[in-house]
Amino acid sequence: MGRAAALAIIAVLAAQPARAEGLVLSLSSHRVQITQTYTGAELVIFGAIMRDASSAGRQGRYDVVVTASGPKGSTVVREKVRTGPIWANLSQRKFVNVPATLAVLATREIDEVAEPILRTRYGLGLDALIVRSGPDQVEDAPFREALIRLKQEAGLYVEDGRGVTFITPGLFRATVPVPATAPVGTYDVTVALLSEGVQLARESTHFEVTKVGFEQALAQAARTRAWLYGLLTASMALLFGWMATIIFRRD
Repeated sequence: MGRAAALAIIAVLAAQPARAEGLVLSLSSHRVQITQTYTGAELVIFGAIMRDASSAGRQGRYDVVVTASGPKGSTVVREKVRTGPIWANLSQRKFVNVPATLAVLATREIDEVAEPILRTRYGLGLDALIVRSGPDQVEDAPFREALIRLKQEAGLYVEDGRGVTFITPGLFRATVPVPATAPVGTYDVTVALLSEGVQLARESTHFEVTKVGFEQALAQAARTRAWLYGLLTASMALLFGWMATIIFRRD
């Protein structure tokens, strides 16, 4: 390595702020199993704040924001208007990388944790995590609000300003909800530590939602033997339809 390259690396390292705080995370389980009686689950995450000598005298309070997001995909939000008895699509917006489920838990309300520009930079809160593919962010606001509202009404999005509790000054816990309609896949859990609106540390972990038993066998059959799955589904529909005609037949 040449002297110039070595000096450049030293300069980059010197320009990076020293991390006075760190996070250690522990999740109660890294796997949620969907069975026939599954109605939702809750995972508990514990976190410890590790401090060095330079952070021992910090005067500001700590804030913790836990973000748990499910598998991502694209979603189209359409604005509908009613013309007489007919509903018509007026305009639409496409949002990319939208989590299927999203839970934002914090020690206090998100708008109190940091300024809007910093929340956007750090990805804190529902508004900061929903992004459209196009550049027009001003006109997207009503569609973003509608998307978040619909997801919240379905129980898929949650934002709780009291979702994180400090057990001791350096130890906290939060309960991450997993909805009954949560899709299978890998879920990311990110924990951000802030003080006076500035992010001090950030750590991540994950868990998986999987199907087991009859549900897993049925889902696997639908993927690997689609023709057989379709045939059985059609046969069951015909069978139940025939039984309904027998039961409710009027003589």
